[in-house]
Amino acid sequence: MQRLWPPEQRSPDEIPAADLEACYAYPADRPWLRVNFVSSLDGAVTVRGSSRGLSAPADRRVMALIRSLSDVVLVGAGTALVEGYRGVKPTEVRSELRARLGMPEVPPIAVVSRRCSLEPDSLLLTDTVVPPIVVTCGSAPESRRAALADAGADVLVAGDETVDLPAAVTALHERGLRRIGGEGGPTLFGDLIADDLVDELCLTMSPLLTGGDAGRIAHGAPIAARGMRLESVLHAESLLLLRYGRLRE
Repeated sequence: MQRLWPPEQRSPDEIPAADLEACYAYPADRPWLRVNFVSSLDGAVTVRGSSRGLSAPADRRVMALIRSLSDVVLVGAGTALVEGYRGVKPTEVRSELRARLGMPEVPPIAVVSRRCSLEPDSLLLTDTVVPPIVVTCGSAPESRRAALADAGADVLVAGDETVDLPAAVTALHERGLRRIGGEGGPTLFGDLIADDLVDELCLTMSPLLTGGDAGRIAHGAPIAARGMRLESVLHAESLLLLRYGRLRE
């Protein structure tokens, strides 16, 4: 993996772990919501219904690093189901990094689900080190909320008819989960954009042309465009790993 931007000041060998960590470090002085996606060159977010066909070792290395640096992993219920999410394992993050930063062993998964559609026997509940957080709203069936709570989930109610994402993010901050690593899907990402909650986008461009009818990385109601600034570019295995931060006034 090589860094293209900002330019390397040494020979372009494999970027050291410490430099990669510094590249993706969260700001120390404020809460931060980062979203991480992979896309084909022609804009597809999945291949045969999953993002796995777009990924590569370098992309998975960065995803593991982002999880290692995050207090919580935020994901939509649909993506969690399609991608077969389970709890984050200690072997899937850099334990020495989390220990050095004074963080718990692994970050919890926070699943956004308006209807509390996660099943009590989901791997997110049965195959995890820490309980997941289920982010839902008041209109979700009380019986489903109770079933997930009984199964060990931390049920966070934000909003009445739909999930109030600004309120949910604030509630995560109040739990001490200030560094949020978002992993999709497109509907959740679109809602986060609409609510102006995205501080940073990490986008891997996979060197594939896929065609077909796969969706884009975000969709939802049209909004005023949000300006972003290029922060870093990494290159590996014909992938481009782009990092954009929001423009602030």
